Amino acid sequence: MLPFTIEKVTSVDAAIAAASSGRRLTAGGTTLIDLMRDEVEQPQQLVDINALPLSDIRIDRSDLVIGALARMAEVAAHPDVQRLHPLIAESLIEGASPQLRNMASIGGNLLQRVRCPYFRMLDAACNKRNPGSGCAARDGLNAGHAVLGTSDHCVATHPSDVAVALVALDATMRVKGPKGERTFPVEELFRLPGATPHLEHTLLPGELIVEVRVPGGPDSRRARYLKVRDRASYEFALVSAAAALDVADGVIRGARLAVGGVGTRPWRLRAVEAALIGKVPDRQVFQAAARSALEGARPLSGNHYKLELLPRTIVRAFEMTGGIA
Repeated sequence: MLPFTIEKVTSVDAAIAAASSGRRLTAGGTTLIDLMRDEVEQPQQLVDINALPLSDIRIDRSDLVIGALARMAEVAAHPDVQRLHPLIAESLIEGASPQLRNMASIGGNLLQRVRCPYFRMLDAACNKRNPGSGCAARDGLNAGHAVLGTSDHCVATHPSDVAVALVALDATMRVKGPKGERTFPVEELFRLPGATPHLEHTLLPGELIVEVRVPGGPDSRRARYLKVRDRASYEFALVSAAAALDVADGVIRGARLAVGGVGTRPWRLRAVEAALIGKVPDRQVFQAAARSALEGARPLSGNHYKLELLPRTIVRAFEMTGGIA
């Protein structure tokens, strides 16, 4: 790890000023410090933002509001989260080890960088780390890489579990920066790689995530997160699915679905959702709808198995919601 300085700020405005000047903000540090050890990231100045008043977890009318500095463990254990949004609690528990959940913030989790091994190998070609150098994963070891949203320049999957749940639930986020505040869907935070995979999110220079807001709804309590991985303990998803159903009088009135482990960003599958509306929920209906999940998929040499695993995961996630008539 290269030498660096660190300072502490106690106000949002001070954090924005620090970020605007090029200094790196850090909270839990569970991704950044790891990358600094590998010299993938080499910031010279860090700014500790843990003292900012951004860690509240509350219910505002029917919405769940989560401060950007709330820890993963705190959110997962919060009684209102478990009662009203079990999907979020489940995705957080599945997303990291207990030690990491105690440190990692919600804002940091959403902004964490990819876990592609070539990104962390300084002698490998990686357009995220070194724009224009190439993508070693395309012709390398790519069993864990994306099949949706890829480009010739990058095939890395987005690593966050809770981001998948938040996208499925139409969560929004409030950010504050030098030009004021703005609010937008969490889904719009994440960029597709295209020809510029080093540009991973849509935050403007100096902007800071303030809070995440999750709307309540009839499907929020009938929702589950299913994560398929190589081992049961701490591991990133091969395929994951955040599924929610609104069933009344034996008919599906609403459906939500986002998947992880297969896309270069959390991947909302609106065609699958639309195919379920008005149907009586059963395994055959879920299977038929899940076929459209593969539209636009571009498998690599090592990850063809995801084309079969993805629909199976979707079907099982919807079954787990308890929506079978």
